[in-house]
Amino acid sequence: MHRVELDVNGRILSLETGLVARQASGGVMVRYGDTVVLASAVCSKQVNQWQDFLPLIVDYRELAYAAGKIPGGFFKREGKPRDKEILTSRLIDRPIRPFFPKNFRNDTQITSFLLSADLENESDILGIIGASAALTISEIPFFGPIGAVRVGKIDGSLVVNPLLADLERASLNLVICGTKDAIVMLEGSASEASVEEIEKALKLAQPEIVRIIEMQEELQRYTSKPKLEVPEEIVPKELEAEVRDKVTAAIISANNITDKEERQDTLMDIVEKTVAELSEKYPNGRGPILEVIDTIIREDTRRRIIEEKKRLDGRAIDEIRPISCAIGVLPRTHGSALFTRGQTQCLAVTTLGTKSDEQIIDDVEIEKSKSFMLHYNFPPFATGEVKPLRGPSRREIGHGALAERSLEPLLPKEDSFPYTIRVVSDILESNGSSSMATVCGASLSLMDAGVPIKAPAAGIAMGLVKENEKYTILTDIIGAEDHYGDMDFKIAGTKQGITGIQLDLKIPGLPLPILTEALTRGFTAYQQILGIMAKTIDKPRQSISQYAPRIVVFKIPVDKIGDVIGPGGKVIRKIIEETGVEIDIEDDGSVTIAAPSTEALEAGKTKVLSIVQEVEVGKIYKGVVKRITKFGAFVEVLPGKEGLVHISRLAPFRIRRVEDAVRVGEEIEVKCIGIDELGRVNLSRVIDEKVKKYR
Repeated sequence: MHRVELDVNGRILSLETGLVARQASGGVMVRYGDTVVLASAVCSKQVNQWQDFLPLIVDYRELAYAAGKIPGGFFKREGKPRDKEILTSRLIDRPIRPFFPKNFRNDTQITSFLLSADLENESDILGIIGASAALTISEIPFFGPIGAVRVGKIDGSLVVNPLLADLERASLNLVICGTKDAIVMLEGSASEASVEEIEKALKLAQPEIVRIIEMQEELQRYTSKPKLEVPEEIVPKELEAEVRDKVTAAIISANNITDKEERQDTLMDIVEKTVAELSEKYPNGRGPILEVIDTIIREDTRRRIIEEKKRLDGRAIDEIRPISCAIGVLPRTHGSALFTRGQTQCLAVTTLGTKSDEQIIDDVEIEKSKSFMLHYNFPPFATGEVKPLRGPSRREIGHGALAERSLEPLLPKEDSFPYTIRVVSDILESNGSSSMATVCGASLSLMDAGVPIKAPAAGIAMGLVKENEKYTILTDIIGAEDHYGDMDFKIAGTKQGITGIQLDLKIPGLPLPILTEALTRGFTAYQQILGIMAKTIDKPRQSISQYAPRIVVFKIPVDKIGDVIGPGGKVIRKIIEETGVEIDIEDDGSVTIAAPSTEALEAGKTKVLSIVQEVEVGKIYKGVVKRITKFGAFVEVLPGKEGLVHISRLAPFRIRRVEDAVRVGEEIEVKCIGIDELGRVNLSRVIDEKVKKYR
């Protein structure tokens, strides 16, 4: 067994190998505080030769026992991955993917288990470090290691790896992965942070990342295995030369076509024609032919951008595609918007719900409810494909989470807008940057729904093509630029600052100056988009949709909660049945009432308040005569609260019997004239309606 450790922000980060997971290619136990993650890396011995991508699988799972819990549900065991596990799996995957050799095509799997959770230290950072360490000490070819930290801005100060409790009030929450001299991946959210703030966070993280990398290198010296050999060339040289001679000129010509569909159709015709012409000489040549053609397309696309500053769709490198916006596009929804940017189109719909619609989050580390949800859907017709519709993919969950993080800092506080908010983004057409179109569409939809967001938000995806020391930064990338380029840098925010950020690279790292330049250009670009959106709507509507529920929140005395609920819930159920409202009562006396109409809302509120109200001296009430005695009538002025009208105060003249003035069940107007030391209420009947004279 070998162990290395390091102090990071006053807590010990340790890596240990050789004790567990010994049949994996690499297995590392990562511990930070009392949070422990086991990371393993395994690759198959067979090569998927003509697969055009790295067959890498990353799975992160949180085991309930890590926090001393037993899973819920009928089977009492872990089931399918929860959203947090999926998002953490993606977080681990993205920074390590660029560090595998180009021709490495072996099936590879990274598995990370949360074994112990101290509820103070977040486990996702440990998952990234563990995956890098497991790959580093294994026989799997890997150009790492990499390091990862989280930087939070707590009470105005930047902190490396802040505690979970401190993150709740962080104005910046940024996961940063990198090498010793470059940034590899970013992901986070902020309360309208400036470019300078993010740059400071990156500079703070870099030395800690270097120390974490050096710790992995120390572990590698103890336990390193010989790396697998990776073939330098997969495609036979003769075939490659023949394909290049046949298709290079045609591909360059096809790349001059600015329309996506026409260009793709032309390129596909080139592929099919080439495969047919060479099928006799190379009967199994479709795979290598496709690989060569894709390489030529990539080379020409990148050459145009680097040397000629030309893009496939004809735009300048800093030009945004044409944008159109529309709101209120669906008649019965609470808020809707259609945002179109070039060939990417998002239909965003906002629905307002009640507290009972909140999502219950039962993760290993936290149990809470969530009142804002953004769900992203990418149907196959958006790219003209035929695929079965299943549940949301990892990509859909990830894109939805990015847009949700970007908008969450702008939402009103629950006490001023007590609605559960769900935004659904349906991508109806896509040619790149659909997640940032979601931010734009969702912002428009929220304003159309009357949600008082702090400010409108927009998003942009920045790209990069880098060849040695030459590089070109692209604004608002399309799908092909994402595919053949080196960077997908998503930036979202308001006029004041950045609220969401996500950086993915296909190259092993980006120097900080280039990253800062891209961030600055992205900030400027999405400001232009905000200006276009403002022509459609620049602030939330003054009122919510007539089809949205009406909600009111108020407080009652804690000692009156039982009165409102009643024995076995009898009282509250009666109010709900009579008025058609939903009622939720918190332990602190906060009452939330939701209703389909203003009238029902007022009726429900009145009934609740009448239960908790106390009779006040001098106040006039409409009451019902409940019973009659020889000396007067008992009148119910508030639910369950009666007072006595003495026979002498029932009429302006002398009466012999109470029955001569009132009957049981009759509604009369009375005034409270006193409450004695025993709490008994004395009433007097209103005699003259016009001048309000009382006996």
